[in-house]
Amino acid sequence: MVEYRIDRHSGVATYVQIVQQTKQALRLGLLRPGDKLPTAREVVEATAINPNTVLKAYRELEREGLVEARRGLGTFVRRALGATPADSPLRAELDAWAARAAESGLDRDDVAALFTAVLDKHFQGERS
Repeated sequence: MVEYRIDRHSGVATYVQIVQQTKQALRLGLLRPGDKLPTAREVVEATAINPNTVLKAYRELEREGLVEARRGLGTFVRRALGATPADSPLRAELDAWAARAAESGLDRDDVAALFTAVLDKHFQGERS
């Protein structure tokens, strides 16, 4: 099951953070079709956010065809995204690179800027 982490200082709307984290879990294979998402109540208890925010995120995921709400049962994953399992060798390489970046004194924002620049170079014209 996915555990949402809300960054109140990121400037990104809370419901968008839930949508993004769900999509990331789908891309990494941490969530698979048939898996149940945490209930709104569980997310509220873990993150101290408004239940309507969770429901808004789940409606957005449903609108995108990624999940489906089953009355009285919960919200379930309909389909996966991407093909990058959490144990991919590429993830291990990226992990080692990030460790080297941190050791060389780069902070999170520096690494994010570098990574985004490289993504932009290699994936021109694509949208996530």
